[in-house]
Amino acid sequence: MTVHTTACPRNCYSTCSMRVTVEGGRVTAIDPHAGNLATPEGACLKGLSYLERVYHPDRILHPLRRVREGVFERISWNAALTLIAEKLQEAKAKHGPQSILYYSASGTKGVLNGCGAGFWRAFGGYTSTYGDLCWPAGLEATRLTLGDNVHNAPWDLANARLIVLWGKNAAETNLHQMRFVDQALAAGATCVAIDPRRTQTSERAQLLVQPKPGTDGALALGLAHLIIAAGQVDTDFILAHVLGFEAFAEYVKDWTPERTAATTGVPEAQLRCLAQLMGSTKPLTICAGFGMQRYTNAGQSMRAMLALLAITGNIGKPGAGWVYANLSTQIFGHIKDPIDFYPPEQPDGVARISISTARLGADMLAQQNPPLAFAWVERGNPLSQNPETHTVRAAFRRLDFRVVVDERLTDTAREADVILPSKSLFEQSDVIGAYWHAYLQLRQKLIEPPGEVKPETEIYWELGKRLGMDENTLSSILPEPDDVRVEQWLEAKLKPFAITLEQLREGPVLAPGTPEVAFADLQFPTPSGRIELVSEEAVARWKVAALPEFCEPVEGAGLGKYPLQFLTPNTKNGIHSQFLNLDVIRQFEPGPSLFLSPEDAAIRHLHNGDLARVFNDRGELRLPVRIDLSLRPDVVVAFNGYGTEHGGSVNLLSLGRETDMGYGAAFHDNRVDVERG
Repeated sequence: MTVHTTACPRNCYSTCSMRVTVEGGRVTAIDPHAGNLATPEGACLKGLSYLERVYHPDRILHPLRRVREGVFERISWNAALTLIAEKLQEAKAKHGPQSILYYSASGTKGVLNGCGAGFWRAFGGYTSTYGDLCWPAGLEATRLTLGDNVHNAPWDLANARLIVLWGKNAAETNLHQMRFVDQALAAGATCVAIDPRRTQTSERAQLLVQPKPGTDGALALGLAHLIIAAGQVDTDFILAHVLGFEAFAEYVKDWTPERTAATTGVPEAQLRCLAQLMGSTKPLTICAGFGMQRYTNAGQSMRAMLALLAITGNIGKPGAGWVYANLSTQIFGHIKDPIDFYPPEQPDGVARISISTARLGADMLAQQNPPLAFAWVERGNPLSQNPETHTVRAAFRRLDFRVVVDERLTDTAREADVILPSKSLFEQSDVIGAYWHAYLQLRQKLIEPPGEVKPETEIYWELGKRLGMDENTLSSILPEPDDVRVEQWLEAKLKPFAITLEQLREGPVLAPGTPEVAFADLQFPTPSGRIELVSEEAVARWKVAALPEFCEPVEGAGLGKYPLQFLTPNTKNGIHSQFLNLDVIRQFEPGPSLFLSPEDAAIRHLHNGDLARVFNDRGELRLPVRIDLSLRPDVVVAFNGYGTEHGGSVNLLSLGRETDMGYGAAFHDNRVDVERG
């Protein structure tokens, strides 16, 4: 029996450190690793479920080739890679290398992920995607306002005297953060939850504010109006460090409590209560989630929320600030910087076309010069998780050939011509970062891959040889396919930062230069060197107002044909389309449901367990009803992540539409109706 340090690489705030026990070549236990001060209590249920996931009977262990729709047969690696190489060369000869779509998502984190783009550059070019499904509007709003996406250390939250969890259900999606919320509450802090839903997080809050979805920007502007009118701004901080306060103060004069209440649905009494708390309590931390930046007005809403911290002087101090995304660990290059969401021109001298992730299906179909002929998908499931499922499916089916690298038969894998089995987190070493805490961690290889599973870097190496790439070319972009060479490659990546793999074997290491308190020096890397409430870059780059003005979402409340706002958040028991197939998870999350308020259910004569049809002009789903006392009226909820085997994805109803900045996906800008199904 041996015990090793590793970390969970999923697309999750926590990126938990773990102590993993291996006996007889099998993983037998997963325990906490106290060396990570952000996650000392260990992995959540999803992390613990790796004991099932790695050995699940549905795991793909051999290459598969499509025989006909829904039917695959096992083939050898040689046959699979030879066929893929033939199809790649055929597409390149006929249409050029940009006829190859390389689609990679964030299903797992790691420095080795960058090898894929390197391979396709060496191939001579390709079509990639720009933007992101997850969080770019908020990233860009933060960059425009503060200059960088960093925040205070997670444990600093215990120093806050007022915590506003704005659109963030941390108790389910960032559960380790609640440990620090509880510490703050024990020391006398106040917690406020802002969410159209009453979640597990809001049970810790002294005040729950439930705005109409998509009106968070209006709520922030109305709060700013009250704070400024009450003289509760930090004048010295504003004079020294804030650009555009006078123009902002003039703009929010029109956001009276009456107008704000009418726009947001939040009672005036609640508005005044929250404004008084935010104007009089220091230090204040706003922990912003991803949900409210999934609208067409997302970036401007997030800028308005940030302004509340600027005018009250709650930036650059212990217990104060903006907790959204901490990119301190992104030290290896272009991994998760908002600038990288912009459509590229010709990076590294290689002709590359880039299409929108949010509009994936439509952009794939529209590309004509050259048309797309081949797709390679890894670490993603676009047939379930990207907006507008119908169009994405049509675009994939129009291709000549599709390759998907995955652990199981996802909706996207079912559309493939060849499926290649991917590794689990225990089957190849890699270095991973995070986006809540600032620890770098080693995800160690602990067991041999089962069956004929190969790591992606080895797949690329073998494919490259069949495409005629020489070993010098391959070794310049990939580690050679053995464990020693992989670790040497990682060691070389770490060397400039004076971090070694031996250090990481012992436990997590903070990224170099990580501050305990972000912006403690009150230096802001914006064009003006100040916190920018007025941003000329926002005007030039995104064609939005220089001030964080509020606009209704495109599918706002005025869209009378469909009276209900359809929210599709994450469930705590899955990460998008991952984990939901596991027995240990199905005990708690047996399948999808449609959550309605009692008022909306009564109007439609629906009861718990009834089958309901949720629909709009784009599509429909039939789901069992769960009446939810926590929901405000006019809002319905179904968790994302489910696919064809559960009746279809929630994205059958969404539209491929981008956010106002950052090229994000406006999933929640989505109106529907519900009837007995």
